[in-house]
Amino acid sequence: MEEAEVTTQDSTVEEWTRALAESTGSPGGGAGTGLMLAVAASLTSMVAGYSGNGEDDGGEPAGIRARARALRREALELADDDASASKAFGAAFRLEPGAERDEAIRRASLEAAASSAVLGERAIQAIDDLAWLATNGNRALVADVVVAFGALRAAVAGARTNVSFDLGSLRSAGATLEQVRQQQPDLWAAVEKLSEAMDRIDTLTADIDHRAAPTDAA
Repeated sequence: MEEAEVTTQDSTVEEWTRALAESTGSPGGGAGTGLMLAVAASLTSMVAGYSGNGEDDGGEPAGIRARARALRREALELADDDASASKAFGAAFRLEPGAERDEAIRRASLEAAASSAVLGERAIQAIDDLAWLATNGNRALVADVVVAFGALRAAVAGARTNVSFDLGSLRSAGATLEQVRQQQPDLWAAVEKLSEAMDRIDTLTADIDHRAAPTDAA
Protein backbone atom coordinates (compact mmCIF):
# COMPACT_ATOMS: atom_id res chain seq x y z
CA MET A 1 0.00 0.00 0.00
CA GLU A 2 1.42 3.39 -1.03
CA GLU A 3 2.08 5.78 1.83
CA ALA A 4 0.15 9.04 1.91
CA GLU A 5 2.09 12.08 0.75
CA VAL A 6 3.49 14.17 3.58
CA THR A 7 2.76 17.89 3.25
CA THR A 8 3.07 20.91 5.50
CA GLN A 9 -0.64 21.60 5.10
CA ASP A 10 -2.09 18.18 5.87
CA SER A 11 0.48 16.37 8.03
CA THR A 12 1.31 16.68 11.70
CA VAL A 13 4.54 18.31 12.81
CA GLU A 14 5.83 14.89 13.84
CA GLU A 15 5.01 13.36 10.45
CA TRP A 16 6.50 16.23 8.47
CA THR A 17 9.74 16.45 10.45
CA ARG A 18 10.11 12.65 10.25
CA ALA A 19 9.86 12.92 6.46
CA LEU A 20 12.34 15.81 6.50
CA ALA A 21 14.80 13.62 8.42
CA GLU A 22 14.83 11.00 5.66
CA SER A 23 17.48 11.03 2.93
CA THR A 24 15.02 11.71 0.15
CA GLY A 25 15.43 15.43 -0.48
CA SER A 26 11.67 16.00 -0.55
CA PRO A 27 10.86 17.69 1.71
CA GLY A 28 14.27 19.29 2.01
CA GLY A 29 15.88 22.58 2.87
CA GLY A 30 13.68 24.57 0.53
CA ALA A 31 10.51 23.23 2.11
CA GLY A 32 12.07 23.93 5.49
CA THR A 33 12.54 27.50 4.35
CA GLY A 34 8.82 27.77 3.73
CA LEU A 35 8.08 26.34 7.14
CA MET A 36 10.36 28.92 8.78
CA LEU A 37 8.47 31.67 6.97
CA ALA A 38 5.20 30.22 8.29
CA VAL A 39 6.62 30.27 11.84
CA ALA A 40 7.67 33.91 11.43
CA ALA A 41 4.23 34.82 10.10
CA SER A 42 2.49 32.99 12.93
CA LEU A 43 4.50 34.80 15.60
CA THR A 44 3.93 38.11 13.83
CA SER A 45 0.19 37.46 13.92
CA MET A 46 0.31 36.57 17.61
CA VAL A 47 2.26 39.68 18.62
CA ALA A 48 0.03 41.90 16.49
CA GLY A 49 -3.00 40.45 18.24
CA TYR A 50 -1.60 41.57 21.59
CA SER A 51 -0.59 45.01 20.32
CA GLY A 52 -2.41 48.28 19.76
CA ASN A 53 -4.97 50.10 21.81
CA GLY A 54 -7.38 50.93 18.99
CA GLU A 55 -6.99 54.68 19.53
CA ASP A 56 -3.77 55.98 18.05
CA ASP A 57 -2.29 53.01 16.20
CA GLY A 58 -4.20 53.74 13.00
CA GLY A 59 -5.42 50.18 12.88
CA GLU A 60 -1.91 49.00 12.01
CA PRO A 61 -1.86 45.93 14.29
CA ALA A 62 -5.08 44.64 12.74
CA GLY A 63 -3.65 45.06 9.26
CA ILE A 64 -0.41 43.35 10.24
CA ARG A 65 -2.31 40.44 11.75
CA ALA A 66 -4.42 39.97 8.63
CA ARG A 67 -1.35 40.00 6.38
CA ALA A 68 0.53 37.62 8.66
CA ARG A 69 -2.34 35.14 8.73
CA ALA A 70 -2.51 35.15 4.94
CA LEU A 71 1.26 34.75 4.73
CA ARG A 72 1.22 31.76 7.08
CA ARG A 73 -1.12 29.91 4.74
CA GLU A 74 0.81 30.92 1.62
CA ALA A 75 4.14 29.94 3.18
CA LEU A 76 2.91 26.41 3.80
CA GLU A 77 1.73 26.17 0.20
CA LEU A 78 5.10 27.43 -1.02
CA ALA A 79 6.84 24.85 1.16
CA ASP A 80 4.91 22.08 -0.55
CA ASP A 81 5.58 23.62 -3.96
CA ASP A 82 9.28 23.53 -3.19
CA ALA A 83 9.07 19.89 -2.14
CA SER A 84 7.57 19.09 -5.55
CA ALA A 85 10.29 21.09 -7.29
CA SER A 86 12.92 19.15 -5.34
CA LYS A 87 11.56 15.88 -6.71
CA ALA A 88 11.91 17.14 -10.29
CA PHE A 89 15.37 18.50 -9.53
CA GLY A 90 16.60 15.17 -8.20
CA ALA A 91 15.00 13.23 -11.03
CA ALA A 92 16.77 15.37 -13.63
CA PHE A 93 20.20 14.59 -12.23
CA ARG A 94 19.47 10.86 -12.24
CA LEU A 95 18.98 10.78 -16.00
CA GLU A 96 21.63 9.34 -18.30
CA PRO A 97 24.12 11.95 -19.63
CA GLY A 98 22.99 13.59 -22.83
CA ALA A 99 20.85 16.34 -24.30
CA GLU A 100 17.69 15.13 -22.55
CA ARG A 101 19.41 15.25 -19.16
CA ASP A 102 20.85 18.71 -19.83
CA GLU A 103 17.42 20.07 -20.74
CA ALA A 104 15.80 18.41 -17.71
CA ILE A 105 18.44 19.93 -15.41
CA ARG A 106 17.98 23.35 -16.99
CA ARG A 107 14.22 23.23 -16.61
CA ALA A 108 14.25 21.82 -13.08
CA SER A 109 16.92 24.26 -11.90
CA LEU A 110 15.02 27.27 -13.18
CA GLU A 111 11.73 26.06 -11.71
CA ALA A 112 13.36 25.43 -8.34
CA ALA A 113 15.10 28.81 -8.38
CA ALA A 114 11.88 30.59 -9.28
CA SER A 115 10.01 28.81 -6.50
CA SER A 116 12.62 29.86 -3.94
CA ALA A 117 12.67 33.41 -5.28
CA VAL A 118 8.92 33.77 -4.74
CA LEU A 119 9.28 32.48 -1.20
CA GLY A 120 12.14 34.90 -0.59
CA GLU A 121 10.14 37.83 -1.91
CA ARG A 122 7.29 37.02 0.46
CA ALA A 123 9.78 36.91 3.33
CA ILE A 124 11.19 40.30 2.39
CA GLN A 125 7.70 41.77 2.30
CA ALA A 126 7.15 40.58 5.88
CA ILE A 127 10.08 42.53 7.30
CA ASP A 128 8.30 45.90 7.51
CA ASP A 129 5.41 44.54 9.58
CA LEU A 130 7.74 42.85 12.05
CA ALA A 131 9.86 46.00 12.23
CA TRP A 132 6.73 47.98 13.14
CA LEU A 133 5.96 45.56 15.95
CA ALA A 134 9.54 45.74 17.18
CA THR A 135 9.09 49.49 17.71
CA ASN A 136 5.38 49.86 18.42
CA GLY A 137 4.14 46.44 19.46
CA ASN A 138 3.46 45.08 22.92
CA ARG A 139 6.81 45.44 24.69
CA ALA A 140 6.15 42.38 26.84
CA LEU A 141 6.38 40.26 23.69
CA VAL A 142 9.72 41.57 22.43
CA ALA A 143 11.27 38.10 22.85
CA ASP A 144 8.63 36.70 20.50
CA VAL A 145 9.50 39.42 18.00
CA VAL A 146 13.15 38.36 18.12
CA VAL A 147 12.21 34.71 17.61
CA ALA A 148 10.07 35.79 14.67
CA PHE A 149 13.00 37.73 13.24
CA GLY A 150 15.16 34.62 13.63
CA ALA A 151 12.67 32.49 11.74
CA LEU A 152 12.28 35.17 9.09
CA ARG A 153 16.05 35.43 8.67
CA ALA A 154 16.25 31.68 8.25
CA ALA A 155 13.61 31.91 5.53
CA VAL A 156 15.46 34.71 3.75
CA ALA A 157 18.81 32.93 4.05
CA GLY A 158 17.31 29.67 2.83
CA ALA A 159 15.69 31.33 -0.17
CA ARG A 160 18.91 33.18 -1.04
CA THR A 161 21.00 30.03 -0.85
CA ASN A 162 18.54 27.94 -2.83
CA VAL A 163 18.16 30.50 -5.63
CA SER A 164 21.95 30.83 -5.88
CA PHE A 165 22.56 27.08 -5.77
CA ASP A 166 19.87 26.34 -8.33
CA LEU A 167 21.29 28.93 -10.71
CA GLY A 168 24.73 27.45 -10.18
CA SER A 169 23.35 24.03 -11.06
CA LEU A 170 22.79 25.27 -14.60
CA ARG A 171 26.51 24.72 -15.10
CA SER A 172 25.73 21.00 -15.11
CA ALA A 173 23.64 21.69 -18.22
CA GLY A 174 26.57 23.35 -19.97
CA ALA A 175 26.11 27.04 -19.04
CA THR A 176 28.73 29.30 -17.49
CA LEU A 177 27.88 31.55 -14.56
CA GLU A 178 28.25 34.60 -16.79
CA GLN A 179 25.74 33.11 -19.23
CA VAL A 180 23.38 32.42 -16.32
CA ARG A 181 23.72 36.03 -15.17
CA GLN A 182 22.86 37.32 -18.64
CA GLN A 183 20.01 34.89 -19.27
CA GLN A 184 18.38 35.06 -15.82
CA PRO A 185 18.88 38.66 -14.63
CA ASP A 186 15.82 38.71 -12.36
CA LEU A 187 16.76 35.54 -10.49
CA TRP A 188 20.38 36.69 -10.29
CA ALA A 189 19.31 40.02 -8.81
CA ALA A 190 17.07 38.22 -6.30
CA VAL A 191 20.16 36.73 -4.62
CA GLU A 192 21.61 40.18 -3.91
CA LYS A 193 18.24 41.48 -2.75
CA LEU A 194 17.92 38.61 -0.30
CA SER A 195 21.45 39.23 0.99
CA GLU A 196 20.50 42.84 1.71
CA ALA A 197 17.37 41.67 3.50
CA MET A 198 19.45 39.46 5.79
CA ASP A 199 21.58 42.47 6.73
CA ARG A 200 18.47 44.51 7.48
CA ILE A 201 17.05 41.82 9.75
CA ASP A 202 20.36 41.64 11.62
CA THR A 203 20.26 45.40 12.18
CA LEU A 204 16.66 45.36 13.37
CA THR A 205 17.33 42.49 15.75
CA ALA A 206 20.41 44.18 17.18
CA ASP A 207 18.42 47.36 17.82
CA ILE A 208 16.06 45.58 20.22
CA ASP A 209 18.48 43.09 21.74
CA HIS A 210 18.95 45.24 24.85
CA ARG A 211 15.24 44.78 25.56
CA ALA A 212 14.97 41.16 24.52
CA ALA A 213 18.04 39.93 26.40
CA PRO A 214 18.67 42.38 29.28
CA THR A 215 20.89 39.92 31.18
CA ASP A 216 23.59 40.39 28.55
CA ALA A 217 24.10 43.93 29.81
CA ALA A 218 24.31 42.91 33.46
